[in-house]
Amino acid sequence: MSDSIKHECGIAMLRLLKPLEYYQEKYGNTWALNRMYLLMEKQHNRGQDGAGFASVKFDTEPGKQYVDIAKSNASQSISEIFKNVFTDYKTIAKETPDKINDIAYLKDNARFFGEVFLGHLRYGTFGKNEIENLHPFHRESNWKTRDLLVAGNFNLTNIDEMLGKLISLGQHPVKVNDTAIVLEKIGKFLDREVEELFRKHKLNKESNIEITNSISREMDLQKVLTSSVKHFDGGYVMCGLTGNGYAFVVRDESGIRPCFWYKNDEIAVVASERPAIMTTFDAPIEEVKELTPGCALIIRRDGTISEVRVKEQAVPTKRCSFERIYFSRGTDADIYNERKTLGEKIFPQILSTINHDVENTVISYIPNTASVAFQGLAKAFQHYIDEKRIENILKLGKAPSKEDLEDIFKTTVRREYIVVKDVKLRTFITQDNERDDMVAHVYDVTYGQIRENVDNLVVIDDSIVRGTTLKQSIISILDKLGPKKIVVASSAPQIRYPDCYGIDMSRLGQFVAFNAAIELLKERSLQNIIDETYAICKKQESLPKEMVQNHVKAIYQPFTTEEISDKIAQLITPKHCNAEIRVVYNTVEDLHLACPNHTGDWYFTGNYPTPGGNKVVNTAFINWYEGNNKRAY
Repeated sequence: MSDSIKHECGIAMLRLLKPLEYYQEKYGNTWALNRMYLLMEKQHNRGQDGAGFASVKFDTEPGKQYVDIAKSNASQSISEIFKNVFTDYKTIAKETPDKINDIAYLKDNARFFGEVFLGHLRYGTFGKNEIENLHPFHRESNWKTRDLLVAGNFNLTNIDEMLGKLISLGQHPVKVNDTAIVLEKIGKFLDREVEELFRKHKLNKESNIEITNSISREMDLQKVLTSSVKHFDGGYVMCGLTGNGYAFVVRDESGIRPCFWYKNDEIAVVASERPAIMTTFDAPIEEVKELTPGCALIIRRDGTISEVRVKEQAVPTKRCSFERIYFSRGTDADIYNERKTLGEKIFPQILSTINHDVENTVISYIPNTASVAFQGLAKAFQHYIDEKRIENILKLGKAPSKEDLEDIFKTTVRREYIVVKDVKLRTFITQDNERDDMVAHVYDVTYGQIRENVDNLVVIDDSIVRGTTLKQSIISILDKLGPKKIVVASSAPQIRYPDCYGIDMSRLGQFVAFNAAIELLKERSLQNIIDETYAICKKQESLPKEMVQNHVKAIYQPFTTEEISDKIAQLITPKHCNAEIRVVYNTVEDLHLACPNHTGDWYFTGNYPTPGGNKVVNTAFINWYEGNNKRAY
């Protein structure tokens, strides 16, 4: 993506299902930690603001630490965490080597030598890049059954509402954000479950130690999670560990955020992306399961694993299509094919835009995540050329000459690596004009591949959010190559509405499609639509989220997609540009054909899967109209 945006976090959870001696004998003492390192590193694309890691030890003696947590916001946060994690092992190996295979000694003296592990990668959509904002979050208790760690990939749209419900339960949260609310909400119902079991067994005159053991056997996390998520509005995958050895992961009812899990007789593992599990544990693709929307995966202290329903599944589900277009790594077999299909689907629009002049067209992509869509686009170009060759050969009759055939086959797909990002370049200048000059040089180009004033240049991007990088850098440097026309193709449709479920796209004024629509309204003396939209959004401001409708759709209603695309092309064209600039987008219909199982498209269509989404988009418009740059949720 040419525009840098922050997005979904990543989760990684591992539960060992056999005694630690088993792994020591078969793999070595640090096998589980090595697997967690790989599982997190294979998902580092999901979070580069920081990372966190936690482990829980089973059957520790009173007074011994059983929860260990490490966090880092360093530039290489995963590596920094695991340097910390392995410190005790190195010390033991050096100072008391005879104890390095002593399980009891390691449990007492090596942090993170446990049975269950939780990792998190943060890409913050809100909040500063500080240690205190990194997951996992820990709700400490002297009772192992009440001790709770939570980490997740989520945004909730109804924080104020959830805060009110917690207060009504008698709590007094010290922080007001979705992570704190989630931790306190689950913690509240966990406490309630423990208290109910305590009272039940106290009537049987059991000792407190016996009661604690009974609670650990009988805890009903399905009931806890069902009560906890009942009023959650948003997209979420939340992982949790309890001090007494339970582990869980719960997914929103629309399936907005992704989650996969796998188990064999040795381990159970959860991650945000399927290939991470497959690579780390050599797991067959057919055995890596998607967690059903609205369900929780619960791993009890005894190792029993079950997938249970905690919220009614939405019909239809709305899995995030941006995961397929851009966010998830393209090493997943299905995602790879879907991105190729997106590249193929946009070909007819490109062909029309270049007036079918394939012979004088060079195709490329804006690195690096658009490379797979580029393969699909190149395939579509080749198919078109092959069809034309067949037609022309048939026209030649039964005895075509060698010269005629050579003339037919000289037209090829001209694929070139044109745009190169100089990752070493950093912008330290603070003055706006000088900084813009530096930004223009973040990308470099390959010279000598474009025939001046002859060739069209087509570059495909995953999506166009703000258009800033295109205007300030990419188009300017492409124009210096001398193409007669530059076509910027987006494999995603026009991004028109904010996301409120985990992607850092919350302010309408940052979307080039929104700005294009506003400019068209002003040009065509339709300013009244802007004012009327603001007025009706204000009227609905105090309504419950279930009664709110998305009124921002009115901003786009007077125009065709092509009209908005043409205006976008004007907005991203820099001064003194010689080439004609055109912008084309995939349609929503073709997106759904390419990604049939991921129909979440609210950022393109405004059709939000939860009531809170409509409230967020109206608030975002109010903020824009009033000149308020704050987040809408």
